Amino acid sequence: MNLIKTSILTAISTVIKVLSGFVINKIIAMYVGPSGLAIVGQLQNFMSMTTTFSNGAITQGIVKYTAEYKTIEEKQKIFSTSVVVSLVCSLIISLLLFGFSKDLSELILKDSQYSSVFVVFAFTVFLFALNTILMSILNGQKEIKKYVLVNIASSIFALFFTSFLIMQLNLIGALYALVVNQSVIFFVTLGFVIKSSWFKFEYFKHGADKESLKKLSKFSLMAITSVLTVPVSHLIVRNYIGENLSWDDAGYWQGIWYISTMYLMVITTSLSVYYLPKLSEIQDKAELKKEIFHSYKIIMPIVIVMSVAIFLLKEYVILIAFSEKFMPMMDLFLWQLIGDVIKIASWLLGFVTLAKAMTKTYIALEIFGSLSFVLLSIYFIDNYGLIGITYAFTMNYIIYLFIMTFIFRRYM
Repeated sequence: MNLIKTSILTAISTVIKVLSGFVINKIIAMYVGPSGLAIVGQLQNFMSMTTTFSNGAITQGIVKYTAEYKTIEEKQKIFSTSVVVSLVCSLIISLLLFGFSKDLSELILKDSQYSSVFVVFAFTVFLFALNTILMSILNGQKEIKKYVLVNIASSIFALFFTSFLIMQLNLIGALYALVVNQSVIFFVTLGFVIKSSWFKFEYFKHGADKESLKKLSKFSLMAITSVLTVPVSHLIVRNYIGENLSWDDAGYWQGIWYISTMYLMVITTSLSVYYLPKLSEIQDKAELKKEIFHSYKIIMPIVIVMSVAIFLLKEYVILIAFSEKFMPMMDLFLWQLIGDVIKIASWLLGFVTLAKAMTKTYIALEIFGSLSFVLLSIYFIDNYGLIGITYAFTMNYIIYLFIMTFIFRRYM
């Protein structure tokens, strides 16, 4: 399946996810306001870190080697090793979540009354990990239709389940929904994959293979670096905004970040579903260069058109996605959208470091990128107020793009 077909299928899934996300955010905006949205953002960043650790941070490795290996004998070593890693890691995470639920509630959500959210998360995190493994295998096997259908089912379930809990329990309902959604979807995913030719329960019961564990560990190091840099940098920046400006301002930034995430999801999903496995398969550098340039020709015009459309319709986007309380976000759109375009341009090159397991380069880039984002954010916020966060975002990706261009030329 080529990039265009994959993009069309993932676009269908993404549109449904975006629409359900808009509805959920609208309900959050109506029931808990900007400060509540900021708290939801804090939990989302924490969960991003925690769920990555719960499966040993091997997701991208599963995708790469499932796509790269041709025989089921090779694949099942990856499958069974990933289950063992997830079992061990999720057990450790569960014990930590349960034992430190009150402390985590105060640290992440600024109030100990939400400690029960972390207790629930402790009991569901293993299902999160298993769902991630199955989705990664579907991706690597290029079973795009099933992958898309699972994502559609996930979006629809999240819409109704989250909306119900928010309307019944307000903010804490949204937090409960976040820590339960993917656990329930695991059973939906299992229902889709159980009839696949590559799926047999015995393929997952051979224990940990030493060589597979060694290969996956490279991706684990890269993913752990990402999870200790990107979400942590967002936690730090959001907390800095909340304490130095206001938590409503933190909510406005969370809102503009959410809009960027949603409309770019058509692109980022296609990159994960098609682009990473494709780059992993290609061994010839000339062919690799051709594939990357081909992707630029297709993806960049789409990103630019979407960004311009969002900017022109920004007032309506705010009213549809949130409420009038979020209108101060208007000033954040221009430089955030410019930064989004540069971000995707840099990611098209950045995926090479992931696909080719350039571990040291990837780790160095993630640490540098997140550190520079935090420092640039603090500088620009101090000098320009909330709009400074968008200046920092754009400047950070301009720097990243220059670095990636240099690395790509050396690699080729």
